[in-house]
Amino acid sequence: MTEHQLREQEFQIARYRRLEREVTDPLAASLLHSIVEELEEELRRGHPDWPGPRD
Repeated sequence: MTEHQLREQEFQIARYRRLEREVTDPLAASLLHSIVEELEEELRRGHPDWPGPRD
């Protein structure tokens, strides 16, 4: 995974985390949380030394 792809993936994760905090529908929040988990797992597989989310 290139540095650009890493930054793009981190940007997507941050965007979905923000949406997860803003939604009021519990189902939507749950789905967004699942998306974040999947994106983070994908990032870990593609970039094993990724330090984790930057909250």
